[in-house]
Amino acid sequence: MTIDKTILLVEDDPAISLIIRETLGDECALFAAVGSIAERNAWLADHRPDLIITDVVLPDGDGIDSLPDAGVAPETPVIVLSAQNTLDTAVRAQGIGSYDYLPKPFDLEELTASVRAALARGRQPLAKVDAAETDSHGLIGRAPAMQAVYRTIARLASNDLAVLILGESGTGKEVVARAIHATGLRRNGPFVAINMAAIPRELIEAELFGHEKGAFTGAHSRSAGRFEQASGGTLFLDEIGDMPLEAQTRLLRVLQTNEYSTVGGSQALKADVRVVAATHREMRSLVAEGRFREDLFYRLNVIPVSLPPLRDRRSDIAALVRHFVDTGRQSGLPDREFAPEAMQLLERHDWPGNVRELGNVVQRLAILARDTVVTARDVETVLRESGGMAPAFTAPVDLIAHAVDDWVRERMAATDGDGAIHSDLEAIVEAALFRRVLREVRGNQLEAARRLGINRNTLRKRLGQLDIDPAHP
Repeated sequence: MTIDKTILLVEDDPAISLIIRETLGDECALFAAVGSIAERNAWLADHRPDLIITDVVLPDGDGIDSLPDAGVAPETPVIVLSAQNTLDTAVRAQGIGSYDYLPKPFDLEELTASVRAALARGRQPLAKVDAAETDSHGLIGRAPAMQAVYRTIARLASNDLAVLILGESGTGKEVVARAIHATGLRRNGPFVAINMAAIPRELIEAELFGHEKGAFTGAHSRSAGRFEQASGGTLFLDEIGDMPLEAQTRLLRVLQTNEYSTVGGSQALKADVRVVAATHREMRSLVAEGRFREDLFYRLNVIPVSLPPLRDRRSDIAALVRHFVDTGRQSGLPDREFAPEAMQLLERHDWPGNVRELGNVVQRLAILARDTVVTARDVETVLRESGGMAPAFTAPVDLIAHAVDDWVRERMAATDGDGAIHSDLEAIVEAALFRRVLREVRGNQLEAARRLGINRNTLRKRLGQLDIDPAHP
């Protein structure tokens, strides 16, 4: 049934305009379509639409930047469509108060749902974002999975809600955290990061909240914690899943009250920060196992941002390669181009280390390739030498087997087999295994021995032989 609404479409592609008209014809009483900013302004001089749907790149200018000066009523909702699928576009669309941003190619059902919701809700009261202050912020890619990330970041620009970034190692969680800060209300304040997995458990509270002189052995003077250092800005808690339970309790209290005190101090200090946390772990599993507080998880998980692994956005690999070549050149590395066959190999690889691994490989190729153009053979050589050449080493057992294969081959070539390969490899594997298990159980040797399925005395003996401190594995 036709409703008494007017929709203005600003789109210079006749085919897209026709499809949208046919799709939305039953959603309004009047559907008008124009193909330029000049035509839009002329139409707006005589009409007042209930909804504007606009492209960004138009023949005579930018559909976003020009809209605030077009005389549009503040309550008129706007939906932005664009093939310029970058974080900059998403943030600028949100900055003018648009109801939604849909990257091209868009789903017609999604567009229809967005139109219905926008007509019912009206213009959003969002903060204006200066287009000159936005860019990609290190986020590269136009794959659909990344578009969802851009849209979420853009919607965070006008609020201070807590954010939890989820994703495999190497997917760029800190890059996203910095983009959230740079596009948000606190962008003029500091960005302070702390890796929870890298701080000894007994020092985490002092690192977060600071300490007074004499609070503990070695505290020779007062020290500001990360909450104080980040005041007025963003505090990024990386690897939050590795935070000890006792520190989780105090962090929860800070998030609930927005106040904290230093270790050894009694004065209440204001926590004036936006908290962005990140982890590669499955948080709900940690909660179910009793290793992470459920109430803290919900405090942090107000707005979740899930980063896709690189294997789920292979269409972005070429753009990422160009980005790493450009940044490498700025750092003094040789400029490189990639032959089509070389790029195809990179796009077919599974990248268990994600974007971080790709960046390392591109830098290695820039140094080791013999010619200006990187060949498929160059890529094969570097991937093989870095332990990455095979159909897809995605399972941990495959990664372990491949690493052992490389180690044994190199050891045999270097020593012709000196009779110690088994004992040396056993020590390497045992040390890595014991350290990981001890970190998982927070240094509890009895629990570590139980998890390993060995006698506690045996574990103690091997820790001594391997020179591993169970308190700091």
